Amino acid sequence: MSEVTSILIVDDEPVARSRMRELLADLAPEFPHKIVGEAGNAPDALSQIDVAQPHIVLLDIQMPGMTGIELAKHIAARAQSVEHPRRMPLIIFATAYDEFAVEAFNVRAIDYLLKPVKTDRLKQALQRALTRLPQDELATIDQLARATNTRRRHLSVHERGRVILVPLETVIYLKAELKYITVRTKEREFLIEESLSSLEEEFSDRFVRIHRNALVARPSIAGFERVQPSGDEEGGDPYWQVVLREVQERLPVSRRQWTHVKNLVA
Repeated sequence: MSEVTSILIVDDEPVARSRMRELLADLAPEFPHKIVGEAGNAPDALSQIDVAQPHIVLLDIQMPGMTGIELAKHIAARAQSVEHPRRMPLIIFATAYDEFAVEAFNVRAIDYLLKPVKTDRLKQALQRALTRLPQDELATIDQLARATNTRRRHLSVHERGRVILVPLETVIYLKAELKYITVRTKEREFLIEESLSSLEEEFSDRFVRIHRNALVARPSIAGFERVQPSGDEEGGDPYWQVVLREVQERLPVSRRQWTHVKNLVA
């Protein structure tokens, strides 16, 4: 990599972030780099990654609210945006887990540092990170999340220069519209740039596909109603709509999906 390596430090403990800065300063003669920022929580980290696009993220695992592995899943989802893909940073995890607990890391290419971090080990991890390819990073984050039974509990919305974390349990439906996915909650709508098919795969236990462009949260389905087409559709065949618990909106069910979804509500 010809340009100076840029690094973002993410840890909820200020002392740990300061310690990492000191270690990186010691390595500066051997490993030229630029620290582009620090973050103490997930929303701040996601915002800074969007702006700074660091080459490497030094990421703590045990953070309140959202673990480092879950945060890595959000980073990967942003990198895979169809319309506006971001550069996938190389991720090095920092953890206080013991050797047995991090066994999942050892069988994958992604690297980790055991706290308290040692200078030589940090140097090794940084050098190793620069040999990795972004597509490798995407794959190993997904593998690691599965191995540690980690899944996202929020969807990250980038709106007006800030990041909003929308709890998954508040999402009523996900609907593909043009270049974006509409995330509907009881209070409002959000827009994200993820793929509907990837969201369906990741959250298949919570959402069901009712149409090629829509997924509905199973707990939000109150029932179904049969509709006679009107207006421009008048004369067409009747079709089914999903009745939702939290909002008055109705979403059409495609003929292809009806066989599958009709059994969801007794």
